[in-house]
Amino acid sequence: MPTMPSALPTPAAASEVAILGYGRFGRALGQLLAEAGVSHRAYDPLVGSGVPPEFRADSLRDLVSEAKLVVVAVPVPRIRSALVDLRPHLGPGVIVLDVGSVKVGPAAALAEVLGDAIPWVATHPLFGPLSLALAERPLRVVVCPAAAHPEAAARVRELYERIGCEVVEQTPEGHDRVMAHTHALTFFVAKGMIDAGAGMDVPFAPPSFQAIARTIETVRSDAGHLFSAIARDNPFAAEARKQLVQALTSIDRALDAQLAEGPRAGQEASPEGSGKFAIPDLGERSPELKQTREHIDAVDREIVRLLAQRAQLAQRAARAKAKLGAPVLDSTREAEVMGARRAWADELKVDADAVAEVFRAIMTMSRRAQRT
Repeated sequence: MPTMPSALPTPAAASEVAILGYGRFGRALGQLLAEAGVSHRAYDPLVGSGVPPEFRADSLRDLVSEAKLVVVAVPVPRIRSALVDLRPHLGPGVIVLDVGSVKVGPAAALAEVLGDAIPWVATHPLFGPLSLALAERPLRVVVCPAAAHPEAAARVRELYERIGCEVVEQTPEGHDRVMAHTHALTFFVAKGMIDAGAGMDVPFAPPSFQAIARTIETVRSDAGHLFSAIARDNPFAAEARKQLVQALTSIDRALDAQLAEGPRAGQEASPEGSGKFAIPDLGERSPELKQTREHIDAVDREIVRLLAQRAQLAQRAARAKAKLGAPVLDSTREAEVMGARRAWADELKVDADAVAEVFRAIMTMSRRAQRT
């Protein structure tokens, strides 16, 4: 007969969080917790004194002694062994969650090691240190509730929402299938383009490549082990890779065949493409004015998103100034900013006075953000 789940803790908002593992993501999570006023401690024997003293625990026992939620923030291949090490120190009422980028394997390890006795939840935060450094919002997290511990999933949702995250619920299998065709393929394509030397140090590139280049740089910012972990530990990644490789191989062969045939006498290639070369559009084409307005709306939405991101960075700057005892207003810095923005406007042949006016309003908004 299975052991009944232990009594659950008070809501996450009032709980202390323990972080096992203080690598790049563990530090990023600790930063989010601190900014939200959630007390936490961390332990990582691999980094030792790399954990700030005010958050550092001396051992696993010390780490979980008063914790209500324990976050296992170690690489996916080490999750099971970390749970085995943790298990003897977990008392009644604690909730354990992982933050791995795949979910089928970690969920199985949580179920095997913790079972019904210790409430657990498998989760995947869809952000990392780069997202936080750029103040990207919204932050999203996938939560995979365990059937035996529904209340634990609710408490974990509360914690993530308190630190500013949007939560999406999914099964481990559903999560990994989606990630295989998105996360895993993105890393796979980016790694292939990097190895092929695509776009490296070119003096110019078309807009179509610039978007891909941003993806490549995002992948570059992640640790190397993440690429192999996603490819190896997601049970659906191999199938997704094979489908992509087969599709690309088919297109490559069709292009070779077309080149071998040469132009057909008296015929021109269809400008729209056909067969394997057709790229489906988004439906019936819009009139030029409607399409232009849609592009303007998209640009304006991006501007608003970037203003929100800039406000987040301004608040971070304010916290750094407070630690230094520096005032919010820095006239020298603002003058430098205004001069640089005018220069950028000149380079792009944009009205520098108008750009300066826009940035005066932006800096006013930033000062307000720093005082909140």
